[in-house]
Amino acid sequence: MDYDAQLKLQAYLDGELPEAEAREVANWLAQDREAIALFAELRNTRQALVGLEVGVTLPESREFFWSKIEREIRRQEQLGPPARSVPFFSAWRRWLVPAGAVAAAALAVLVGLSGGSGVSLVETAVADPAAFTYHDFSTGTTLVWFSYPADDELADNTPAATVQ
Repeated sequence: MDYDAQLKLQAYLDGELPEAEAREVANWLAQDREAIALFAELRNTRQALVGLEVGVTLPESREFFWSKIEREIRRQEQLGPPARSVPFFSAWRRWLVPAGAVAAAALAVLVGLSGGSGVSLVETAVADPAAFTYHDFSTGTTLVWFSYPADDELADNTPAATVQ
């Protein structure tokens, strides 16, 4: 059901339709199950809300009330947006982030220049010498080789002919 049909059902419920349109909607309600369901839901909602409507009376006239609102809107438009205070860290961050990036780039260049090129072998200082690290600076490749004690025991217990 489209939006206009839903509005027409609401207007019919509220008694806002002319007689000719009201008869059309009544005939439509006699034939369409979806319209009947929506009409029943609208009627139930209206009945539930009837007791909740509280009449609000203003101490001044309607025109004076809305003129106060209009004056306040105009006053706030003239003031403009409120000034935004910037926290101390946010102000320094504007300078610290670029300075940190320059420092990181300089450090990378220094490490690159001092490292040279070629192959480097790094020994590990762990209790189990089952890890071996190989680094090739010219290609920027690092290889870490792990051998497990269980692999060594297996190799020691098997005949040499079966080890591949």
